[in-house]
Amino acid sequence: MKTIVGDSKRYLDVDLTAKSWSVFTPSEADLRDYIGGKGLGVKIYYDRLGRRLERIDPLGAENLLIFLAGPFLATGAPCSARFAAVTKSPLTGIMASSSCGGPFGMALRTAGWDGLILSGVSEAPTLLRIDEDGASFEDAAELWGLGTEAARGRIVDNPRQGELLIGQAGENLVSFANIRSGHRFLGRAGLGAVMGSKKLKAVVATGGAYRVEPAEPERFKAASARMRRHVLRNDFSKTYRAYGTASTVRLGIKAGFLPVMNFRERTDPRFEALSGEAMAERYATRHSTCAPCTVLCGHKGSYPDGVTRHIPEYETIGSWGGNIGNWDPDLVGVWNQQLNDLGMDTISAGVTFSWAMEAAEKGLRRSALAFGKTDNIAELILDTAYRRGEGAELALGTRRLSEKYGGKSFAIQVKGLELASYDPRAGWGQGLNYAVANRGGCHLNAYPIGLEAIYNYLNPYSKRAKAAWVAFMEDLFDAFNSTHTCMFTVYGTLLETFMPKRTPKPLLKLTMTWLPGIAQALLDWSAVSEQIAAITGRKLSQRDFLVAGRRAHVLERYMNTRMGVSRVDDVLPARFLEEAETRHPVRSVVDLEPMLKEYYRRKGYDERGLPTGETLAKLGIETE
Repeated sequence: MKTIVGDSKRYLDVDLTAKSWSVFTPSEADLRDYIGGKGLGVKIYYDRLGRRLERIDPLGAENLLIFLAGPFLATGAPCSARFAAVTKSPLTGIMASSSCGGPFGMALRTAGWDGLILSGVSEAPTLLRIDEDGASFEDAAELWGLGTEAARGRIVDNPRQGELLIGQAGENLVSFANIRSGHRFLGRAGLGAVMGSKKLKAVVATGGAYRVEPAEPERFKAASARMRRHVLRNDFSKTYRAYGTASTVRLGIKAGFLPVMNFRERTDPRFEALSGEAMAERYATRHSTCAPCTVLCGHKGSYPDGVTRHIPEYETIGSWGGNIGNWDPDLVGVWNQQLNDLGMDTISAGVTFSWAMEAAEKGLRRSALAFGKTDNIAELILDTAYRRGEGAELALGTRRLSEKYGGKSFAIQVKGLELASYDPRAGWGQGLNYAVANRGGCHLNAYPIGLEAIYNYLNPYSKRAKAAWVAFMEDLFDAFNSTHTCMFTVYGTLLETFMPKRTPKPLLKLTMTWLPGIAQALLDWSAVSEQIAAITGRKLSQRDFLVAGRRAHVLERYMNTRMGVSRVDDVLPARFLEEAETRHPVRSVVDLEPMLKEYYRRKGYDERGLPTGETLAKLGIETE
């Protein structure tokens, strides 16, 4: 077995039209300034297509689909199985990125490649195979039309392999189709449709030819052990280890961030049947996680029909539970499995269905869907994947449907991306996060709801300090996504270190609310930045790490503004700005505008929401 020290600096650059490949090597400056993962992917996309961003058809041959490892992958660092993808989204029409913990990243990197860049379009359905020697192209006609489970069984035949794979939804260009790797997914913004538009059914990488070693092994070992200790002792991690992300349901019942009937309501006691704790007992759950993993959030269990299924994630439970008026956990598990096999994002699909239910109630559009009606859901999911009957329109997503039929006020999307299962009326910072997130209504752009309604460090019904925390967390999260490690390590990494751990909670809450800059200075993410420096041999301080995340985030924002995004797009559905009365005892609407002004100031954007020339120059972002 050969050895890679730090990174190979080799990216497989594949032209599907010409059926050819070459080796791309990023500059040392880009590897230093953007780290890897998402950040480097955004920079590569910008360098190649930046002059014509607004003219790129997301489903056209010119669009790039880029898959990237980060420095952590294959090193044994905590939660280091993850890889990233970057493209222009067919759902939103702006930049999109996604993160996945499936086996493809590990296979790609141990085959000697730090990334894969896809361009062009195949003439016919194609299977791309990758190994240490490069790429080869195979006919995939017999795979076209198969679901992801059946197709995977035909193309993966040893544990050194990892795949990227689309289902029928990707083949039929459903705007929220996803990409599967193992039992994990590049879920949001329609990356599966981009892959389908390229007539690429699957990519299989065969790894094991290389091992990755840090440039400074002892330094890496110490920093990695420190991060692992912090993650393991964190209460957030412990709860996810026991019950998965579905443990968030019980918190949501009390805090009032659960989606009910297309977010008309924000809590309902019937959600208890869908909680992680209830499902752990009902299905006798056990772990089924990414590898290697420290958090162990993934679970599977035995359903009453005798089938072993993966327990749905919290966002899937919200979208296909209360948000469509369903309280049966068995059905959520069955639909989740169906959506995964067809290759569709469970969040966007569920929120699109709930919009159609409300639109039908209001007489805007006829539909076979109705709140609480579950007997035809599986059929309509299938129709959506094949774009037939009513499913042909449902495949467009909520923004396009509301533009055609009306009902924009209850179309639960931002910039075309449907919101995950956190009602922002329960956390105004989360509302700001949704409004400004680069890929649209993304809950993981910053995740301030964790500080507001889970850890209770910030008053959820207040504007104070929310812009400061969203701006800070965006930069930090983009740095984590460039590393690339799981976002579930963030709170353990930040809150289990010396100062936050030993500061009394009332004092910490006071500091985070009234002196957010000082509170942020008390946080310590050096366990992550030191690991990157030890792996790559490049100098990287805590501050350098945060600035790298900021650089990636601002560049992506700048690219989006080149495609038309401005202040008018940094908004929430009217439901969250106008409808205060719900079943939750606290009346609330998001006071967005003052937070937005403060956020722009902190990010270095002008009053239109565009990064200023000074901001871009300070970060070294070149413009035309």
